[in-house]
Amino acid sequence: MSKAGEIRVIALGLIRNGKRIFLSEGYDPVKQETFYRALGGGVDFGETSHAALKREFQEEIQADLTNIKYLGCIENLFIFNGRQGHEIIQLYQCDFADSKFYQLESLVFSESPHHKHRALWIDISRLKSGELRLVPEVFFEYL
Repeated sequence: MSKAGEIRVIALGLIRNGKRIFLSEGYDPVKQETFYRALGGGVDFGETSHAALKREFQEEIQADLTNIKYLGCIENLFIFNGRQGHEIIQLYQCDFADSKFYQLESLVFSESPHHKHRALWIDISRLKSGELRLVPEVFFEYL
């Protein structure tokens, strides 16, 4: 998350496989709530969002992407861990270049030495039913 009062620009990739979508699992300790969102991360100064998307997938899960298609820009205002957040999301639809990622149920990755995350395939019906929480909710428009 960015510093207080900053707007963070991020690039996220929606990867589908039939009725499943590949998402990262997060947890808000203040709300005591688990949530799911597309993988990706921050766009560095002087970097395009397309390049950032590819870099983030490579850094986080050592995955190359293919069939990358720009879907749109989303402004996301939210509260996480008791703090206001503000993101500009450049959203892409993409596929894994290596088919092995479609065979996985889940994988664990590190954004930093102290933060382990899990990414997994989730049936879209579990998100649409409200059983699992997709953030931001506007992502439903792209499913």
